[in-house]
Amino acid sequence: MQIHKNKITKLFNIELPIIQAGMIWASGWRLASAVSNAGGLGIIGAGSMYPNVLREHILKCKAATDKPFAVNVPMLYPDLEEIINIIIEEKVPIVFTSAGNPKTFTPLLKEKGITVVHVVSSVKFALKAEAAGVDAVVAEGFEAGGHNGREETTTFTLIPMVKEKLNIPLIAAGGIATGSGMLAAMVLGADAVQIGSRFVASEEASSHQNFKNSVVQAQEGDTELTLKELAPVRLLKNKFYEDVKSLYSKSPSKEELIDLLGRARAKKGMFEGDLEEGELEIGQISGLINDILPAKEIVEQIWTDYQKAKLAVKEQLI
Repeated sequence: MQIHKNKITKLFNIELPIIQAGMIWASGWRLASAVSNAGGLGIIGAGSMYPNVLREHILKCKAATDKPFAVNVPMLYPDLEEIINIIIEEKVPIVFTSAGNPKTFTPLLKEKGITVVHVVSSVKFALKAEAAGVDAVVAEGFEAGGHNGREETTTFTLIPMVKEKLNIPLIAAGGIATGSGMLAAMVLGADAVQIGSRFVASEEASSHQNFKNSVVQAQEGDTELTLKELAPVRLLKNKFYEDVKSLYSKSPSKEELIDLLGRARAKKGMFEGDLEEGELEIGQISGLINDILPAKEIVEQIWTDYQKAKLAVKEQLI
């Protein structure tokens, strides 16, 4: 496979500008190491892990790959200081932070020689992340699965707007699962793409087989962004989603929404496979995902399709 040299591959010391998202309940060491071994950047999703579990995943990832990998740290979760200390102790080379203030840990991580990337959903937050000293930014459109920005800016709109203002490398996320989608993001100004939903439907993803099957079966219109009063999240429509929709028809208070959400709803759906009562977080692009493949094949397929798409566009313009 031809090594692609650009700002992001040089920054992360990887072969291809393909980054696997750090999704809760899906991104364990098996998936992260498989993506890194395939030439991309694999990410362990710390959001669904207690500190001791995260350390175990980091150690297993180190044993499974000699390539760089990262840890994603959603900053709205508890045990943050302990998680950051483990990342430093285990000499994780790259950290992606999200859902919080990038100023909180960026100086400490950079002092320890760790590359820091922050996930944003708007130009405003991209500029704040750059000012905080991060090395790169992930700009994520609202097509993405999981927790999302309130602005509801689409990826195709967000990437060129961020690119216009940003001086550091830019990674595009949200609604990207194919080589042609990757090419579109790169043409709009991205230096790499971050892909989540496509890797949920991988053999190595730690999410439940029931959830993976649901992703493959999903069609256009089967997801919706909801729970904006708490933290906006894109969900696959199921009984839990219908319960949320029904509650909204009664103009619920924030407390009533919290009560319905309860505890461990995402774990119940994505990790334990309860397709009725569980929270199933996935992107709109799930309607274009039709099979469950090894992560290596997914990376190779995206890169091959990217090269083909470039040639096809060139031919169209001649």
